[in-house]
Amino acid sequence: MKNEMIFILSFYNKKVSQMIIEKYGIEPLTALREFLFSETYRMLVDKELEMWDFSPFGIFDMWEAEQITGNPRNSLYIRRD
Repeated sequence: MKNEMIFILSFYNKKVSQMIIEKYGIEPLTALREFLFSETYRMLVDKELEMWDFSPFGIFDMWEAEQITGNPRNSLYIRRD
């Protein structure tokens, strides 16, 4: 499972940081750093939450909600309202 997690996290790191770059026009390393040091990322790596079932778009939405509101749980992707 450890090797699978490395692959899964690498996939999300690439996809989500690319979305951050495209939407906000920031440098690639800055985008990756912003994602890796977010609460959203801490939730993603928490095996109990099993968030690897979420699409990269959902994870990006959570990250963006965190940037705007301070809490990734405010994402419409999670709340579905």
